[in-house]
Amino acid sequence: MKQKIIIILCVAGALALMTACPAPETNTHTNMNANRVNSNMNANMMNSNINVNMMNSNMNSNMMGKSGENPMVGGAPMLANKDIIDNAVNSKDHSTLVAAVKAAGLVDTLKGAGPFTVFAPTNEAFEKLPAGTVDTLLKPENKDKLKAVLTYHVVAGKEDAASIAKKIEEGNGKATFKTVEGANLTASMDGKDVIITDAKGGKAKVTIPNVMQSNGVIHVVDAVLLPQ
Repeated sequence: MKQKIIIILCVAGALALMTACPAPETNTHTNMNANRVNSNMNANMMNSNINVNMMNSNMNSNMMGKSGENPMVGGAPMLANKDIIDNAVNSKDHSTLVAAVKAAGLVDTLKGAGPFTVFAPTNEAFEKLPAGTVDTLLKPENKDKLKAVLTYHVVAGKEDAASIAKKIEEGNGKATFKTVEGANLTASMDGKDVIITDAKGGKAKVTIPNVMQSNGVIHVVDAVLLPQ
């Protein structure tokens, strides 16, 4: 009888031990599956990080491409760390404007801290004026008239293209800017083009916007603006 009891206890103990301890083969499969899950999770996280980094890189690249460099003007690079005069003298399209600024004694003014917004007429813009107008204005006795014409192209403060467009929208299609000369210029839109209208009704189109300077911004225009 004692032997039977001992055998029954041994069998029961063995069964209990087998139940408490899973088979080694099952543990192996469980560990392998867990490792695979972890591996897949790590791979997905790495891919996610790579995609985020690529997206950020592309965003930064696009932003630099839009605003990181000045446009070329008159075949010359316009450097944002130089002032209005130092950049303008390098543009072959603005030699008449530079000569006029020198004759009017405005070099030191436009090399000042500013900031200034300058609507800069090209040589071709000056050629549209009646014959002899530029030569007459460049004469010493007409210095005050020349100064008035030039300062009529200058607005105190930095008005970039976005700022001008916003003010045009807020003004229901028109924005008025007071010039250093004292009279006003009116900005409006013609399709995608910004048009500047002077006191006499003359119009100039902005052909190259946002030429950033250390003391302001230049917008190249295709006509000379004239005060009353």
